Amino acid sequence: MTISDFNSLWVEKYRPKILKDYVVSDSNLVILNSFKDKKQIPNLLFVGTPGLGKTSLAKIIVNEILDCQYLYINASDESGIDTIRTKVSTFAQTKSLDGKIKVIILDEADGISIEGQRALRNTMEEYSNITRFILTANFNYRIIQALQSRCQSLDLTPPLDGLVKRCALILKQEKIEIGDDQKGKLLNLIKGHYPDLRKCINDLQKFSVTGKLYINESVDNNFLELIYKEIKSKNITALRRVLIDNEQLFNSDYVSLLRNLFNYIEKADIDNEIKKKQLVIVAEHLYRSAFVVDQEINCYNCLILLSDPSLFSVFR
Repeated sequence: MTISDFNSLWVEKYRPKILKDYVVSDSNLVILNSFKDKKQIPNLLFVGTPGLGKTSLAKIIVNEILDCQYLYINASDESGIDTIRTKVSTFAQTKSLDGKIKVIILDEADGISIEGQRALRNTMEEYSNITRFILTANFNYRIIQALQSRCQSLDLTPPLDGLVKRCALILKQEKIEIGDDQKGKLLNLIKGHYPDLRKCINDLQKFSVTGKLYINESVDNNFLELIYKEIKSKNITALRRVLIDNEQLFNSDYVSLLRNLFNYIEKADIDNEIKKKQLVIVAEHLYRSAFVVDQEINCYNCLILLSDPSLFSVFR
């Protein structure tokens, strides 16, 4: 492998184009195959964290499952009501040339304004005989209930073993050598990023630049030790400064940082009752990360709560 091979991004090279390559649960696979057999879909809403493959699945549906005419709109760029009244409505109201159902993909639909979502509700109903909609979103609460009730929602969280197999296949395709000492680290990396397959693939490419997989966990572990030291010192000002000054160590991915912190605490030599309290705090903030506007503030709030003196009274 040469450095020039990395001019292409693996996340794009291995973006699934057909259902066979898409990592999906067995229950969802049954549903998707039924869509393929009937050549029909309901209005769909895919909600979940980035990297699940929401957009990829939407394009697989229109290109392979339905093989239909479709309109793709990135709703985070075109979020106003004018987009719904012009582009969306114009496309929705005309029949397709081949007589098939047409589909409008509204990617990142949680970025559409409330007025735009209300207008979209009416468009969905008015042209339901010839047009279907696929909406993707990172945050469920940002989609108004009137739209949610008009769509069938699918939980696209992939099975962990499916992610492992996909990553292994990519490394095999790229002819990356994996030493015995790296197999455990590879599994830990996938578990740490789960369910974000995109981030897994990005990191695999980063750690395979020499043609051999080399995952260096020492930086992560040292940084987590530093974070924990500042938590125990209860100096919350210094704690935030450590986060901000070292964002490059975790690529500003505060969700992954919380996941790694959860694993670090789980392995820490502390009283079990204290460990339970700390794990609950981190788990709660991991859950909140799917809804909050600012991930850094959410993470910082978690660390402040962890710095409560009562949580460190029985450290060994």
